[in-house]
Amino acid sequence: MSRFDDLPGYAASIAPLIDAVHLGVLIASRPLGRELVERSGLQTDLLVDLRYVLPARPLTRGGLAALYRYNPFDDAEIGAQLVQGTLVVDHEGGLRATARALTFITELYGLHAAVTGELWAEHAERLPELAALAGRLVAASADSGGEAFTQAAPPHEPEGTPEGVLLFNRLAALRYHRADAHAAAWGEAGLTAAQIVGLPSGPFRDRIEEETNRRAAVPYEALTTRERQTLLLGLNALGH
Repeated sequence: MSRFDDLPGYAASIAPLIDAVHLGVLIASRPLGRELVERSGLQTDLLVDLRYVLPARPLTRGGLAALYRYNPFDDAEIGAQLVQGTLVVDHEGGLRATARALTFITELYGLHAAVTGELWAEHAERLPELAALAGRLVAASADSGGEAFTQAAPPHEPEGTPEGVLLFNRLAALRYHRADAHAAAWGEAGLTAAQIVGLPSGPFRDRIEEETNRRAAVPYEALTTRERQTLLLGLNALGH
């Protein structure tokens, strides 16, 4: 069996590449991002994290808890967003982005377009196919994703969004499919979020990771062997 056809093994191999590409853009964006944040005068951590979510759908309390299951947002942080006028509570209790938040996010998308354009300039020919494959995975993840993925996907993609930004945000959403798979695995093993964070290496941890990979592998069934190879090799190139 090809290593691209061992789907749990593939899910394990591609997860750190997805993380590395996503983190690489965030790090490269910091200089321009600091300028944008200072100019906005806003408390922006939540807006940056959920830039691809807030324009698309309201945040539910359950969805927010799932997205931040290892580092929960408390009421004071949500209160700060309400006070500064970037979130409002709708009639169903969901948290919706205001025009002020959407203006910031539009600028942030422009910033990420500039950053990914420069960061991945030598790989520009790869981006359309990689973005398309990531988009298919987001769609294929809908039936097996948990509450975090349901809150995060599909990402906000206004007309004209460059392929680099599409890829960046689709990978960001896909990370939550694996996060939900991991939470299901450690929850099934009787652990809490705090307990899995502190769980040492060993056979028990290995069984949880194996179950995570099994669950996380489901969306990759939607891709052919060649497409899985293209995605893995392409993300590896972008991350280096």
